[in-house]
Amino acid sequence: MIIVLKPQITDQQQEQILKRIRESGLTPNLMRGVERVVIAVIGDERVLGKETVLSLPGVEEVMSILAPYKLVSREFKKDNTVIDIHGVRIGEKKVVVMAGPCSVETLDRLLSIANDVKEGGALILRGGAYKPRTSPYSFQGLGEEGLEYLSEARRKTGLIVITEIMDPRDMPLMMKHADIIQIGARNMQNFRLLAEVGAHPKPVMLKRGLSATIKEFLLSAEYILSAGNQNVILCERGIRTFETATRNTLDLSAVCVIKQLSHLPVVVDPSHAVGKTDFVAPMAQAAVAAGADGIMIEVHSDPALAYCDGEQALLPEDFKTLMISLKKIAGAIGREM
Repeated sequence: MIIVLKPQITDQQQEQILKRIRESGLTPNLMRGVERVVIAVIGDERVLGKETVLSLPGVEEVMSILAPYKLVSREFKKDNTVIDIHGVRIGEKKVVVMAGPCSVETLDRLLSIANDVKEGGALILRGGAYKPRTSPYSFQGLGEEGLEYLSEARRKTGLIVITEIMDPRDMPLMMKHADIIQIGARNMQNFRLLAEVGAHPKPVMLKRGLSATIKEFLLSAEYILSAGNQNVILCERGIRTFETATRNTLDLSAVCVIKQLSHLPVVVDPSHAVGKTDFVAPMAQAAVAAGADGIMIEVHSDPALAYCDGEQALLPEDFKTLMISLKKIAGAIGREM
């Protein structure tokens, strides 16, 4: 249920409501909106009836959340959630761009690419230190060394860093080196991992699973929020269909659907969706037009020598050209880059 508090409620009254919820064996989640403060109550609502809650001082209204995902739903929070990472805000008017290589390779190459994407207008540097690969014989990433390279790139460029976690045991390293923790498509329903990142306040970007429905996607996000972390970004990166012309099928309708169902910001990764350089730019443009709050683009100074996914990476000069077009599209729909 959602408990809407009166505007003039006192701190003492609010604390009494929270205490009553906890004493009933339920979990309260306090959310401060632009106009109202609400409490989402998680658990079996039958132990605390609607009439009982309405009788508590400071309560204005009680509503049931019909969606199976509670904290993620637009029913719980009508205002868009904005994730603030060191001054970079995702979910507002500005469309934020994340760019960089699929995997961290060498420090010099990473620094070169980081400087290029920053010059092009990216605010966040992407790069994988741990790589989930289909084949056990493919490059698996540099691990902790790669994380240290990302930290050095952040220090020298000022870019925010996003990188993927695969194992809950790596959380201490992620807390040290990453500004945003990415959970990849293959781990979207790794519930142990979702609970682990949910136990920390560091922002998380959750990618949609290869064959996941939007409902399943939002329920996975619910795991993170229900564990206490409200700083969640959703990422559409293409789903597996019968089509083989592209690596995956980019579901841009998901941007519109998710924004109707949820208050969380949505990022689109056209690089992993299409898997081919020629299609990345038009799909990135379409994603901005569809209302995405951010775009994630793979960029490499020499794609032919990339350790992984070079076939979908843009050259730095092509990335800069793309950014010019994205700014025009964003302006046309009342947004900015």
